[in-house]
Amino acid sequence: MFYRPSDGHGLPHSPFNAIVAPRPIGWISTRGTMGDNLAPYSFFNAVAYTPPQVIFAGDLKDSIRNIQESGVFATNVVSEPLWQVMNATSAHLPRGTDEFLHAGIAKSECTTIDCPRVTLSPATLECRLQQIVTLEGGADFLVIGTVTGVHIRDEYLTEGRFDLTKVRPMTRLGYKDYAVITDLMPLDRPK
Repeated sequence: MFYRPSDGHGLPHSPFNAIVAPRPIGWISTRGTMGDNLAPYSFFNAVAYTPPQVIFAGDLKDSIRNIQESGVFATNVVSEPLWQVMNATSAHLPRGTDEFLHAGIAKSECTTIDCPRVTLSPATLECRLQQIVTLEGGADFLVIGTVTGVHIRDEYLTEGRFDLTKVRPMTRLGYKDYAVITDLMPLDRPK
């Protein structure tokens, strides 16, 4: 099968989301004049080391509006135990609804920015807005943030490493499918 996205695929569901998989989930927390917000984004990733930078993309909802207003956001790692509450924060709720309260999620304050974070997340990246880019089509926006602070829960550190076998991060596959990362395979680069 071959298709041009502009012509459509003819399938009952778009294969694009499933082809680019797995994708990490950026559980984005923000604060604005209408209150705190928490929402998952599966178009999310780390893009640079020095300084550390992350990106996520989505349509113009509370998260991006709050970031435009405040200039900051936090990205919370979604581990397996947080899977269902993360899903609860994806509900379409009225503007200004606090998803932390809606889903019963404990929140803490960030350190370098004025923003809430998920208390039980294995790790949180505090970010300052670098840029918002309007993507082709005009309905989606790419948010670029510079990491200004990192929270790691001590129980997820083993011998000085962020232990992914303990974290068991959730990933988005496509359609309604998610996966938990449980098997790691070390691989050295060739010399």
